[in-house]
Order: sequence, then structure tokens, then C-alpha cells
Amino acid sequence: MSLVHVTELTVEFGDLRAVDGLSFTLAPGAALALVGESGSGKSTVASALLGLHRGTGARVSGSVGVAGVDVQQASDDELRRLRGAKAAMVFQDPLSSLDPYYAIGDQIAEVYRVHTRVSRRTARARAVEVLDRVGIPDAVRRSRSRPHEFSGGMRQRALIAMALACEPELLIADEPTTALDVTVQAQILDLLHALRQETGMGLLLVTHDVGVAAESVDDVLVMRHGRTVEHGPVGTVLGAPAQAYTRELLAAVPRVDAPRVTSGASGAGVSGGSAVGASGGSGGGASGGSGASGGSGGGAFGASGEGHSAVAAEAAPEVVLEPAPEVVLEAVGLRREFGRGKRAFAAVDGVSLTVRRGETLGVVGESGSGKTTLGRMLVGLLEPTAGQVRHDGHARVGVNPAVQMVFQDPVSSLNPRRSVGESIADPLRARGERDEQRIRGRVRELLERVGLEGAHYDRYPHEFSGGQRQRVGIARALAADPRVIVCDEPVSALDVTTQAQVVALLGELQRELGLALVFVAHDLAVVRQVSDRVAVMRRGRIVEEGPADEVYDSPRDAYTKQLLTAVPALDPEIAARRRAERGAVAVS
Repeated sequence: MSLVHVTELTVEFGDLRAVDGLSFTLAPGAALALVGESGSGKSTVASALLGLHRGTGARVSGSVGVAGVDVQQASDDELRRLRGAKAAMVFQDPLSSLDPYYAIGDQIAEVYRVHTRVSRRTARARAVEVLDRVGIPDAVRRSRSRPHEFSGGMRQRALIAMALACEPELLIADEPTTALDVTVQAQILDLLHALRQETGMGLLLVTHDVGVAAESVDDVLVMRHGRTVEHGPVGTVLGAPAQAYTRELLAAVPRVDAPRVTSGASGAGVSGGSAVGASGGSGGGASGGSGASGGSGGGAFGASGEGHSAVAAEAAPEVVLEPAPEVVLEAVGLRREFGRGKRAFAAVDGVSLTVRRGETLGVVGESGSGKTTLGRMLVGLLEPTAGQVRHDGHARVGVNPAVQMVFQDPVSSLNPRRSVGESIADPLRARGERDEQRIRGRVRELLERVGLEGAHYDRYPHEFSGGQRQRVGIARALAADPRVIVCDEPVSALDVTTQAQVVALLGELQRELGLALVFVAHDLAVVRQVSDRVAVMRRGRIVEEGPADEVYDSPRDAYTKQLLTAVPALDPEIAARRRAERGAVAVS
């Protein structure tokens, strides 16, 4: 008997058919991944399995059976007994899924008590147990924390703990690792694998990350426009895809084991591969080293500068090195403490780094390593407890228009009650511009520059997709005519094709404007493809820094090696081998 049986599922919202005649089955203990771009209908299918479209105005037809329950015909009481106990769901956005007023542990305990009717003490103990299992450090103390006291990755882990509390027969995970760094992602995927082995729990994984699917499931169903494109064993679909669309998805995945792609040469330098070329695995020869060690002004995205290439070296053996571009941003001994007295801790502890004109510095590390805090100090949104931030050689305090930021979450960083045009216009008005006609003209120009339309000025954030909202954030950063842009996880929540488009846009802007970029991310594959130099952070300190290819190919620090071994592999056999190397899932 199937744990999940879906036949000809169709879901319509008004005139939009989000899911169109989808059919699949899932056996007990098996795992299936729904893979596709944003808007393909993946999350709509996941919600339909729990009857979450009921009462929303959506028209749902077809047959949906989960754990012996006919979801389409079930009463509200039957659905309540199904949700959480027999089938649980981890939603995509942890911030909106958790109550901001209640402690994390209390929220997990509440779910457990609803379905088990145990005492508060027992439920609280269970909450601590599952928090510990998903890797929350000091689970007893952190169970008393509220959502805003957790990092994005920790909030996602708390949601997974909540779903696991009742040990359901089916776990539906909607982008469960989107906000997690690679080591925590590996821990979560290993945990889900172990739970399947121990309890026979089935897993329906919704993801845009093909590597996560390869690590986690038995079968893959590729979706596009609400329909099945390809469905089969994970090794077959990812190893020898039959459909062109599946091949396109795989081509867009950045590879951590491939050097940055370069294309063409200009004088002594080489144009680095664009993000699209790098992601697609096409373009020129792989770079043989890093030109960033000397402070390349070209940027890994593809601007001409002091580059490197075996092909270029043969064509022009007599290379005259140009002077390194000037330093436009410098951090000197930065330290930032939070809390007071015995509870004080240093989120950033003695970090020094430089960024040169036109180059890209990648900053990687786990959640809580201090990456975002460092980025906020670089742009002046946080004052350092000690140390200095220098712009063009001068110490600065407060916000400097020359250094702008693209934030991690484009939804929360844009005012939902203002048009995107008004949000983009804010930096212009802050600089003293008062001519509304000139402001509107400049904003329209910026919208077009980032690949949107000038007519989008009067639209609101909810009318855009995730990738489009991130483009709006980039346009707002450009409005101040910056020399440096700090990108804080700019593509973490985007599917691979949209991710490649946004990264390519940043590269194009860098080449045109000579921008320096600080690219903060937990996705090591993306960071390798875009960065000249990479700094690896752990517990507020930089443990390794150097040219990107050197750090990735010959890491010196044990922590850097640990990060690289945790990156998902597209080959299921390699993924299984890496899981075995990582060993059993840590419970403590």
C-alpha cells in the first residue's frame, strides 16, 4: 500500500492552473523529490497533500491519498488528526511560520501535546530533545529563546524539530535547507536519512537545489508549469536526463569542484566567466590559479584585469603586470560584541581585510560565524565595538553612500506599503534630490538596468517574484552610485536558474561600473564561481583567506576542508560516499 497516492491532481487559482494533472506515488519509507524552478507548482502540490487549499478559493480536483486518508473527502477533524501526527510539513519561510511572541520550545511542545496529550513537562522535554537532534547548540537554554533570537538557519532547524516531534509517517519538507549553511545542511540531510532508516518515515522533498535532491531521495520528479517533465530514479534522472529541461536545470548548477570559468583574453588579463557561463559549465578554459592575490581589478565575474590562464600565458608569454587597483574598503581589527556582562559575546572578533576596486571578495562560513555582522559593519549599519572601517583610506563612522548593501531577504527589506519605485528613490532623496521628475526618470533607468521595466515603478513588492525582488534590491543599492556593494546571501532563496541570472547581473554591473563586491554566502559553489578571493569565517574570526581557486583546491585549515566535504554532490553515489564519511548523525 502506498503512503502517498496522487492521481491527476489539478489545482487552479482563478485563471491560473498551478498544477496540471500530476500523478505519482510514494511508498512507506521512500523519498521523492519535487524539483523545478520557482512557479513550477512544487509547493502547491505539497500543500494539497495536507488539504491546505481548503477554504482558500482554490479549485482542487483529482485524487489525493496520504497515510490512508482521502484528503479530498476528509472532514476538518480528520485533516487535523492527519496534520502533524501522520504527516508533518516543514514550510519554506521559518520567520513567518513561527510565532514571534512565544519561546521556540513552547511552540514545539504545543504541537506535541495536541497529538499525544502528555504533560507540559514531558512535552517540554520532547521539545529540547528534538532541538538537540537537529543541531541547536545548548538546546535547553535555546528552547527558551524566541524566534528573533535565532539566526535564519537556526529558525529553519527549529521548524524541522517541530515537524519531527510526533515522528510522523510522512514528512513533507518544502525547501527545508534553503537558509542553511552547507555543514548544517549536511547534518539535516543526514538526519532525515537516518530517520527514514530508523522509523520507516516517508519523505517528500520540495527543492530547487538539485544537489540536495541527489543527497536525499530515491526518486526525482521534475516539474515545469505544473506538469511532470521527467520522473524516475535519482541516478537515472540526474545522471542521464532524457528531457532538455532537466538538462538545462543541471547545467545551471554551480560546481564547487570546478575552477572559475574564463572566456577570452584582453592583453595580459583574461575575462572571467560570467555566472551564466560558469553555472552552465560552458565557456573558456578553467583558470589555473588566482589573479586576485595581487589584487586583481578585473573581478571574477568577467572584467578585464590582471588575470590568469594557461591559454593566455601561451599566447602572451611576456606579461607586464599592472599595478594593483587601489583599496576601496578596509577593515582593521573589527570586533563587535552583543549583550552585556556575563552574557556578552563577540560575533566578530578581530577581523581585518581589504577589498580592491573591481574585485570580488567572497565571505563564507556557517550560520552564526559572523558573516552578516561583518557585512553590516562594512556598510555602517552596525558600529564596531573596536577596530575601524576605512573607505578609500579614511576611517568612517556611520553609513557611507559609497558602500551599499543588498540584503538577504528581499521581502522583509522592501516596504510592502510602498511601490518599488519609491523604495529605490530613497537614496536619491537622501542625497538631496528634490526634482520628482528627475527622480522618477533615474529610478526608471535603474529598473531597466537591472532587467526590469521602467513601468514597474508603481508596482508593489508582492507583485514580483523572488528573483525580481532581488533585482529591485540591487537597483536600490545602485541609486547611491556606490563604489562597493556588500551582498548578504543575495541568491540563497532562489532556484538555480534565477540564481544564475542574478549573479550574472551583478557581474555585468561590476564590469560596467568598476564596482567592488563583498559576496557573503553559505553556498560555497556560488562563491567559488564569483570570487577573486575568499575569506572563510568561523566563530567571528577569519580562519583562512586567499585566492579562490587556491582556497578551494588546496585548503589549509581543517574547518575549510570540513565545509567543502559537506557540499552536496550531484552524483548519488558520491553523495552516499560522503554521507558515510561524515559518519552517523550527531545527536548530542
